[in-house]
Amino acid sequence: MDIATIKTLLPHRHPFLLVDRVLECEPSKRIVAIKNVTSNEDFFNGHFPQRPIMPGVLIIECMAQASGLAMVYEERYRGRIPFLTGIDNARFRRTVIPGDQLRLEADVLKLRGNVALVQCKALVDGAVAAEAKLMFVLTSRH
Repeated sequence: MDIATIKTLLPHRHPFLLVDRVLECEPSKRIVAIKNVTSNEDFFNGHFPQRPIMPGVLIIECMAQASGLAMVYEERYRGRIPFLTGIDNARFRRTVIPGDQLRLEADVLKLRGNVALVQCKALVDGAVAAEAKLMFVLTSRH
């Protein structure tokens, strides 16, 4: 899935669209996506000027957006917006810096009605940078 397709499924736009490509997607079950972390990201101007580190909250957002794509890629959920409603067991294992490529892996553990529970990981060069269990509510766009 390329960026054009991603934009048809998620409402996020620059500078807050944080998924660049989807490598694998089994709708409502699993997704593997990529976020290329560049030195041009606005948040690096203040986090931190002398030692740029991607904020953990944005890594969580990357995982949330990838998770949302796994859900809304399925036809019955198209047109819905996945709202992040909970974060459990979040752990940050290593820093993410300019030049890194985040591999976002999300496994949908439960999807019933409009509620979903997803186990997520963000990896850099095969090493876990962050992981969390995320909860979502899928709502209408209107």
